[in-house]
Amino acid sequence: MTDQPTITARSWVMVSLLGFTWGGTFLVTEIALRGLTPFWLAAGRITFAAALMAAIWTMIGFRLFETRPTRADWTAATVIGALSSAVPFMLLAWGQQFVISGFAGVSMAAVALIVLPLAHFLVPGEPLTLRKGVGFVIGFAGVCVLIGAQAFETTGTSMEPAGRAACLGAASCYALSSILMRRLPPVDPIGLSTVLLLIGAALVLPMAVIVEGWPPLPDTTTILVVMALGLIPTAAANLLRVLVVRSAGPVFMSLTNYQVPVWSVVLGALLLGEPLPPSLLWAMVLILAGVGLSQYGALKRLFARG
Repeated sequence: MTDQPTITARSWVMVSLLGFTWGGTFLVTEIALRGLTPFWLAAGRITFAAALMAAIWTMIGFRLFETRPTRADWTAATVIGALSSAVPFMLLAWGQQFVISGFAGVSMAAVALIVLPLAHFLVPGEPLTLRKGVGFVIGFAGVCVLIGAQAFETTGTSMEPAGRAACLGAASCYALSSILMRRLPPVDPIGLSTVLLLIGAALVLPMAVIVEGWPPLPDTTTILVVMALGLIPTAAANLLRVLVVRSAGPVFMSLTNYQVPVWSVVLGALLLGEPLPPSLLWAMVLILAGVGLSQYGALKRLFARG
């Protein structure tokens, strides 16, 4: 895809919805993990989302690439499918056994910083400017302030370096999949979302059996929670992600990763009565300042049109 990224009011709405949705996923995941192991939870939500999107894709006539795809296009789609959900889900599930949860949160925020240099070299219209780089670093600092110094504390386990590498590997998967997705030729967003989820399900299901064995029969509550996870933060959010990356670009999409920890903290306080950290206000100021600085041009054009 060679068109310049187009950032509109619709783009801001979609990326805000993604941040809110994925920020609230942690609460629902905690409930699901009471009845399912991590790999089977990942397999359940991806498989349900894939089945749902496949039904919609069938109704629109299996539209996908607008022109005849090459072998390279199919190879890229397969790699994106693996890196979008299955591989990072498994890496995080394994890695979080050995690291402080805050480190996983910082790792996800690092997606934005990983995307910047990759987009500079691989995506037309996404140059790494000083203003953009400083803005993203300020936003990342805001996430670090929110999560706190405990994110960088050690667990003392011999597997901690491998766990940290797994979390950073998951972040790299998300970054690289966004870059590759932007580079695909013209493609139907529903078809692409469906194919990516089908590939993810094909990978994660056998891995869940290999790593965790056959799952116990989940209770009704767990099944409903997994269906909710499959419907909203997996199927619907995956479609939104495709739309944002394909229109506004992977750098803009990476702004979501700064919102997720904020919404996770706020929703935890509102719904679970968890205490709000004193650092929340400063963190939000830094994150908003970073986003504003990095996307100054897009915001200026948006307000000029308004």
